[in-house]
Amino acid sequence: MATLIDEGDDPYLWLEDLAATDATGWVRDRNAESVAALTGGERFVALRTEIRRVLDAEDRIPYPGWRGDHFYYNFWIDAAHPRGIWRRTTLDQYRRPEPEWDVLLDVDALAAEEGENWVWQKVTVLRPGYGRCLISLSRGGADAVVVREFDLDRRAFVADGFTLPEAKSGVCWIDPDRIYVATDFGPGSLTESGYPRVVKRWRRGTPLAEAEVVYEADVEDVSAYASHDPTPGFERDFVGRSLDFYRSEGFLLTEAGERIRIPVPEDAHWEVHREWLVIRLRSPWPVDGTTHPAGTLLAARFDVFLAGGRELTVLFRPDERTALSYHLWTRNRLILATLADVRSRLEVLTPGETRWRREPLAGAPEYDHSAVVDTDPDVGDDYLVASEGFLQPATLRLGRVGGAVETLKRQPAFFDADGLVVRQFFATSADGTRVPYFAVGDPAATGGPTLLTGYGGYEIPMTPHYSGVIGRGWLARGGTYVVANIRGGGEYGPGWHRAAIRENRPRAYEDFAAVAADLVTRGITTPARLGVEGGSNGGLLMGVMLTRYPALFGAVVAQVPVLDMRRYHRLLAGASWMAEYGDPDRAEDWAYLREYSPYHNVRGGPAYPPVLFITSTRDDRVHPGHARKMAARLREHGHDVSYYENVEGGHGAAANNEQRAFIWALTLEFLWRRLEGSATR
Repeated sequence: MATLIDEGDDPYLWLEDLAATDATGWVRDRNAESVAALTGGERFVALRTEIRRVLDAEDRIPYPGWRGDHFYYNFWIDAAHPRGIWRRTTLDQYRRPEPEWDVLLDVDALAAEEGENWVWQKVTVLRPGYGRCLISLSRGGADAVVVREFDLDRRAFVADGFTLPEAKSGVCWIDPDRIYVATDFGPGSLTESGYPRVVKRWRRGTPLAEAEVVYEADVEDVSAYASHDPTPGFERDFVGRSLDFYRSEGFLLTEAGERIRIPVPEDAHWEVHREWLVIRLRSPWPVDGTTHPAGTLLAARFDVFLAGGRELTVLFRPDERTALSYHLWTRNRLILATLADVRSRLEVLTPGETRWRREPLAGAPEYDHSAVVDTDPDVGDDYLVASEGFLQPATLRLGRVGGAVETLKRQPAFFDADGLVVRQFFATSADGTRVPYFAVGDPAATGGPTLLTGYGGYEIPMTPHYSGVIGRGWLARGGTYVVANIRGGGEYGPGWHRAAIRENRPRAYEDFAAVAADLVTRGITTPARLGVEGGSNGGLLMGVMLTRYPALFGAVVAQVPVLDMRRYHRLLAGASWMAEYGDPDRAEDWAYLREYSPYHNVRGGPAYPPVLFITSTRDDRVHPGHARKMAARLREHGHDVSYYENVEGGHGAAANNEQRAFIWALTLEFLWRRLEGSATR
């Protein structure tokens, strides 16, 4: 039986203290053990080198982003620029095999000059004008960032410009001299989740403390936000709050400071583009005698809707096999990305006087997974679309709705796919639900080492993708790679997600276990040769597999995992996830959480498969204490547990390609040794 731990008598609570000498010493010792056990030998060195070559490859596609000024922007990391460079070029240059790039910011040079471990996070460019931007940099890859104004013409930071100290901040341009800012303004300005609850309008040249408050959320909310739409003729300002991870409340902010509620369901996602309001439903919505099902996408004219009109056009309605994945605007059209049994389809919709015209989006091959990389709604109806598959390297195409499609870049193959195939199967879960999964490998290599991964949370789908790391590090060695599309994800829309949240969370775990069992039934692998890997919420999935289904697996890897379901809501951003998991402080929620909380269900009797935990000291989203305490508890009970904590890297567990290559090599070497049955080869 498991010894259930209450918060008051948690014997490893001390490991949550990131600065404590005993905790840092424990991490140092565990790291040394894992490095000594796994990184010795030529195979690990060769594997790490191969992965690094993939990550740093000069002939990767430099995926661009558009900002409205006709430049192609790109952030690039390679061996010569481990922290990366932010750069831009023209379309004519981008078409060339080796474009001439205009380097805007060299993060390596900046880090060396300032003596800081800067990691690039994001940038917000002023629209229109495009001469200034707000750059967000983090120390060591954390979610918390420093925000600094940058002059794109001078290629330099603005000495007296907008600057914010390290915090989980949100910023948005209003005009060249004003921004919206949500940050840590001092005591009482953050929510229980650690995000800003106060938004201010800050004018250039004035102290931040004197900025005007435009909106405040409650401390129990997740966060507050404000945005400005600079589209000529449609200039608007919005404010709002995230009530929890899925519910929000939004308002149109008038020039007089009046807030007009956007009257859509709290759990619906809405977006305003020019004259149009688009609403994506997460639950059924009755309107004027018609109930629109969850997963539906609706459109209305924004001003008419705000005035009380309810003439809604159905742009997409889901069925049992098909769900909306996302949508993007060009200037005059709306692109829809849908999934049909986890296979992508792209369509473009054009609004008309009486109806919206629907047609396939040109440039998206039928059998590859295609995704829209970017559009430029300020400029026109151009779009960038990338198409790839598990065995098919990506191709990037430039299209214009109603016009030609041009191939811009092709990614090289990073591994030999001859003899490998992609198969889709369906497993039957405990309640009879059909659960799809993809198996990639040599169909003749039965019973061999197999790596199964999954996520199953937050309505995020696991779609086909090309990975040179998995290709070289696993498939090329004869392994099979499997991706499970379990409930909790977004593969079949909101219903697929809702089926595995809160008290229904075990459905996701039953789905994953069913896929594991199906792999064995089909002869693809055996339990002893089946390894599993997942991160974040997927790390929680791995923890449950370890403690609830140990007989199904030969090895487990959990990266930046959530594992202590009693205290997760009190650690860093954990309070924002209660809509997904539940509130452990409520007796009725803790009653089901304790049944699967990995940390509270470690047993000393049954044999567990070997497990490797990977986390980061600088992860300020999922506290490294989850992995630390779980490893300590497993060690206490005599289980085979390895542990590696990177000193930086944030929630990605790595801050640069050197670290990414090391962590991937550590993961794959750990799995291969355990599943192959050899500790030396």
